Amino acid sequence: MNKTNFIFMHAPKTAIFEAAANLDLWPKILPHYRYVRFLERGHDRNLVIMAATRSGIPISWTSEQIIDRDKFEIHFHHLKAWTKGMRVVWTFSDTPDGVLVTISHDSRFRIPMLAPFVDPIIGDFFIHHIANKTLHCMKDYVETRANEVTA
Repeated sequence: MNKTNFIFMHAPKTAIFEAAANLDLWPKILPHYRYVRFLERGHDRNLVIMAATRSGIPISWTSEQIIDRDKFEIHFHHLKAWTKGMRVVWTFSDTPDGVLVTISHDSRFRIPMLAPFVDPIIGDFFIHHIANKTLHCMKDYVETRANEVTA
């Protein structure tokens, strides 16, 4: 399963990156996130339980977050639940149209013969939808803050 979501944001790349990396912030600015609980906390590595909803359906997973400030990348490795083994990468690229923020999800289902049935549910219904909502809410947050600073 490979899913990619992207959006252009109009705020400083560093501000966007730091907002995306700050998991304490997510439940405050992303209405579909119920909570993020830290199992381990560090400057560039966190182990967290994340919980969100999709159309009222609660979901949660355990993930390791690695923050690479040199490359402007945020990596997540899902460690438990239906998405165990999934790799997620956030990238941030300056373009003439703004900062291109991309979230890529890559996973191989543990039971390959179920992949054609599971991908539309987990990949499209849950992951693609939640990532898209996350990007739009993050965009609203960082652009509002950028406009407040310049106003």
